[in-house]
Amino acid sequence: MHLKLILAALCMAVTIPVFPQSVAPGTTEGRLPLTVGVSFSDFYTDWTGRLEGGTVWADWNFYRVPSLLRGIGIEVEGRDLNTGQRPSVPNLRQDTALVGPIYTWRHYRNIHPYGKFLAGLGSIDFTLPYYPTYTHDTRTVSAPGGGVEYRAWRNVWVRGDYEYQFWPDMFNHHALNPNGFTIGASYNISHRQRR
Repeated sequence: MHLKLILAALCMAVTIPVFPQSVAPGTTEGRLPLTVGVSFSDFYTDWTGRLEGGTVWADWNFYRVPSLLRGIGIEVEGRDLNTGQRPSVPNLRQDTALVGPIYTWRHYRNIHPYGKFLAGLGSIDFTLPYYPTYTHDTRTVSAPGGGVEYRAWRNVWVRGDYEYQFWPDMFNHHALNPNGFTIGASYNISHRQRR
């Protein structure tokens, strides 16, 4: 429940700049630098095989920056991996709420490779036969990743993403390193400002 509240708060924080200003400049064209997306993820859990689930994300891009920094932005991502459990751990579930910088290389019009480094909270449900009362844990998670976006139609992009996560100090000081692929679609929100 706490993870859902944190994810909702992060999404609200990203969308606050979306609200319009009371005075809009005349005869200029501007872009609202927000991209939102949904996708399917398939991750190796680094424990009992693979888990699948859904992912949502939002990217806020900074367009008015020096040329050296063009392509920099902030990504907020929420993932819920809850299907495909093994019989040995039937309640296994991994949820993450992450935020961090993303850099998109916009040299080509319809293909954009990118790299990112996210950090946030991870929540895991599990079963341990030798410790039956210990079934849930929460950790600070970091996750480098990258991928490519392809323009499918106007503001609609298809995205392929790889992410490698670090869950420190789990189970007798052993770190978990879930990693996997995400395939999805996003919509780049844009608008024109007129007098």
